[in-house]
Amino acid sequence: MPSGASRTELGDPFATIGFALKLAQQALRTRMDSALQEIGLTTPQYAVLTFLDVEPGASNAALARRAFVTPQTMQGILVALERAGFVSRTPHPEHGRVQTTELTASGRNALKAASGIVLRAEMCLREAAAPLDPQVVAAMLRRFADALR
Repeated sequence: MPSGASRTELGDPFATIGFALKLAQQALRTRMDSALQEIGLTTPQYAVLTFLDVEPGASNAALARRAFVTPQTMQGILVALERAGFVSRTPHPEHGRVQTTELTASGRNALKAASGIVLRAEMCLREAAAPLDPQVVAAMLRRFADALR
C-alpha cells in the first residue's frame, strides 16, 4: 500500500479504486457477451477477429495476449471461429507447427456486426465518463495498468 496506508485507512474495501475497476470490467464484459451472443460471438472471439483484421496471420500466442487468454484457451477460440467459418487457418510456409490465421469474408461480416455492438457499449462508457474527456479517462486507466505491472 502506498505511503504506508493500512487497510483501516482505506476505509470500506468495496469503495477502493481496484474494486470499482473490477465492477466496471465485469459490467462491460457481461454487456458485451450478452449482446455479442446474439450474433454468435463471445468477447474474446470479437477481440480475435479485431486483431486479425489489423494483423492478418498473427500467431496464436499474439492473439492470446491481445484477447487476455491463455494459449490453450486461444486454441479453443480459434477452433470455434474456424468451425463458424469466420477464420481460415493454414500451415505456415516456413514453420511446420505454426498456423497462419486470417479472416474470411464471413469473419469480416461478423466483425462489422460485432463492431456496432461494441461501439454501443463504448458510447455508454463515454456518456458515463462525462464531463471528463474519454481520452483522459482511458489514459488514466492505462496508467493504472502500468503502475500495477
